[in-house]
Amino acid sequence: MARFLLKFTGRILLVLVVIAGLLWIAFNWPVRGKNEQMPFHISFSQLYANSLGLDWKEVYQEILTDLRPQKIRIAAYWTEIEKERGGYNWDDLDWMIEQAGESGTEVTLAFGIKVPRWPECFIPEFYLDDKEMREEALLKYEKLLLERYKDNPAITMWQVENEPFLPFGNCVKGAIDAALVDREIAQVKSIDSSRPVMVTDSGELSVWVQAAKRADIFGTTLYRIIYKEPFGYVYYPLGPSFFKIKALIIKVFANQGRIVVSELQAEPWSKGWILNNSIEEQYRSMNPEKFVEIIEYTKKTKFEEAYLWGVEWWYWLKEEKAKPEMWDEARRVIQTGN
Repeated sequence: MARFLLKFTGRILLVLVVIAGLLWIAFNWPVRGKNEQMPFHISFSQLYANSLGLDWKEVYQEILTDLRPQKIRIAAYWTEIEKERGGYNWDDLDWMIEQAGESGTEVTLAFGIKVPRWPECFIPEFYLDDKEMREEALLKYEKLLLERYKDNPAITMWQVENEPFLPFGNCVKGAIDAALVDREIAQVKSIDSSRPVMVTDSGELSVWVQAAKRADIFGTTLYRIIYKEPFGYVYYPLGPSFFKIKALIIKVFANQGRIVVSELQAEPWSKGWILNNSIEEQYRSMNPEKFVEIIEYTKKTKFEEAYLWGVEWWYWLKEEKAKPEMWDEARRVIQTGN
C-alpha cells in the first residue's frame, strides 16, 4: 500500500511538473510584432506627491507643460473630498481638471472606495463601521461627482473603483463586492452614458473576467519587478504572451476586446517606504534602462495604450536628487512613443 501511494504521488508530481513546464513555455512563447504606435500616458496622485515632500500642484503643472501627455489619470479621493459628513470640497479636483482642460490633456477620472495609491481604500472615518450607510454615502458622493463633471469636455473616461476584485490594501473587510460595483456602474450609466467606463484588475494576480465583463474598457496593471518577503526582489518569469493569453480568455468569457495598461510600472517596488531606501537600492527595481525594457515589453502585448506609474518619483529624483534621467526618458517615450 505504501509503495502504491508513493508511486501515485510521484506520478501526480510528474504531471504537475509537466503542466507547469507547458504553462511556462506558453507564457514565454515568442511574440511576433508589437504595437509601435502605442501611446503612453500618465497616472498622477496628489497624495503620493505630498508624501514625497513635493508641492503636488507644481508637479502636476510640470507634467502638463513639460511631459505634455495626451491623457492623464487622476483620482478623486473620497477622504479628501468629504472630510466632514455631508460636506464636500471639490477645489483640488476642480483645479486639476481645469488645468488639464486648458492644456488640452484628456482626463481619466478614477473614483470609488478603492482608487490608485496606498492604502488603496479611502473611506471617510465616519463611514467605516456601517456597511449600509457607507454604500449609500458612497453612491451619493459619486452621484454628486458625476453630475458636477459630466459636462466637462476634459474628462473622456470614468474609472469605477481600482482593482475592486483584488483583495489587496488596507481596507475594511467586505468593503467592496460585485453587487456594489454593479450599482456604481449602473449609476454612472444612468447619469452619463456618453463616456466609457474602465474597470481594472491586477495583471499578474487575477484572471480578469470579473472586471472585464463589467467594463467598456478593461485596464490591467503590468509589473516586472517587485519586492516580496522573504524572497527579496522577484522578477516575474512571464513574457508578453502571458498577457495575450489572458486577453484571449476575456475575449471568450467576457466578450471584452478593449484592453489598456492602466498601471505600468515605472517606479521602484522597494522594501518598505521608498524614501527609506538609497537611490542605489531604488534603482535595483527601476532605473532608466529597466524603464526602456518595460516599454518595449509592453508594446509586445499589443494593448491599446498604457498609463505610466511613477511620475511623482521621477520628479522627486529630478528636483531633490538632481537626477533627471527618468523624467527625461519618460518625456521622450510620452512624446514620441519610442
